[in-house]
Amino acid sequence: MNALVTGYGSIGRRHVRLLNELGCNTAAVSRREVDYAPSYARIEDGLAAYNPEYVVIANATGEHQATLAKLSRLGYAGTVLVEKPLFHRSLEIPPNNFRHIYVAYNLRFHPLIQRLKSLLAGEKIISTMAYVGQYLPQWRPNRNYRELYSAKKEEGGGVLRDLSHELDYLTWLLGGWVRVTALGGHLSPLEITSDDVAVISLVTPRCPAVALQLNYLDRLTRRFILINTARHTIEVDLARGLLTVDRAVEHCAVEADMTYREMHKSVMNGGCATLCSCAEGLEVLRIIEAAELSIEQKKWIEK
Repeated sequence: MNALVTGYGSIGRRHVRLLNELGCNTAAVSRREVDYAPSYARIEDGLAAYNPEYVVIANATGEHQATLAKLSRLGYAGTVLVEKPLFHRSLEIPPNNFRHIYVAYNLRFHPLIQRLKSLLAGEKIISTMAYVGQYLPQWRPNRNYRELYSAKKEEGGGVLRDLSHELDYLTWLLGGWVRVTALGGHLSPLEITSDDVAVISLVTPRCPAVALQLNYLDRLTRRFILINTARHTIEVDLARGLLTVDRAVEHCAVEADMTYREMHKSVMNGGCATLCSCAEGLEVLRIIEAAELSIEQKKWIEK
């Protein structure tokens, strides 16, 4: 399979490497001169020279919609995977003849999230708490954190979009959302313009009480979800690779590339229900914007 990856930053490089490991003939598109071949300065050159069956959009979030529109204008009819979040705000999907469009919420492919989904089948879910925190200056040790897009509100940075995996997997597990309220903003001494803390409460079709915190501040790096059902207490600790059901603990070591690899394999094999659809990716953006509106207006926002 021929694949084309647009954008060759850290996530674009990762996609290129993994697709090559999976046996794809992979080209890159980047406006910058890059240390990879084959690479092209323009997406139209990559399409014409490479005729890819699979395109991964991994450029800046604010360019995703324009890239989809260009692919459509150029007559591309293969499969597209868009890095998360789908867009920097809720926008229309350009008219297209693509075979499929997916959004790269790869944590759905984590074995512990998969196991949790299975454990929740048939359960009456009463309360849910999720948390993700990682200290922004530690994200890219060789780069000044102030220069990262995550630090810049004007480039779509901020915890609500950067750490939107939680909003995706929570709504995937809990059947969507009904209403949301939130607190947050740029609350720390970090020298950034984006929001560094968000505390969100959700009502979902499967759970009446969902609490979520996202932050750029946790020096220990934590990511977990804790659910109480009518019969069990279930905790998934993604940072430590632990699943706890009541008092029984299971260990699950997952190397860093595994979830991306499984996501790509699923796309290449024709897709599966685990992949995040375009409609689901748009729904995550709607929750983000509802949370932002709630922070501004200090009230619950209905779907």
